[in-house]
Amino acid sequence: MKVLVWIAEATWPACVDAVNELFAGQEEVTLLAALPGDLAAQATGARTGLWGRGSGRDPGVQVTELARESTRAMLAAAAARLGREAAVVLREGRVEREVTAAAAGADVLVLARDGDVSRLGPHSLDRHTRFVVDHAPCRVVLVWPGRVPGLASIPPPPPEH
Repeated sequence: MKVLVWIAEATWPACVDAVNELFAGQEEVTLLAALPGDLAAQATGARTGLWGRGSGRDPGVQVTELARESTRAMLAAAAARLGREAAVVLREGRVEREVTAAAAGADVLVLARDGDVSRLGPHSLDRHTRFVVDHAPCRVVLVWPGRVPGLASIPPPPPEH
């Protein structure tokens, strides 16, 4: 069985722990992180928009390389926490599409809720995660990155008319 684990900054420990708990056998595990492909353009645009005409050194390349280094370190920490052999993949592009495309080769995708995790409901998924959950071409294991809110966190039903 091929298990793909989406390693994202705030939620990766919960995903790795879920893999260790649910898939302790001979599965082939891949740890995947995805960076937005337009980081350099965003940094350049922000610099131009906030600081005038943009003269001087463009920070776009440096911002992108710092993001890559940070993501590689996060992937290394995830691999260490996993405690067994795993492939490590860093993709760049539209995050939700990169994760969905990578899931095409997996039997199971493990990812975590990353929105409002203070209550149960659809807002517990941000837009990228919602896209991946809705479009994943494999089974999905969706984990809570911490304590699961109680049923009392569900809003009351609308009044009947």
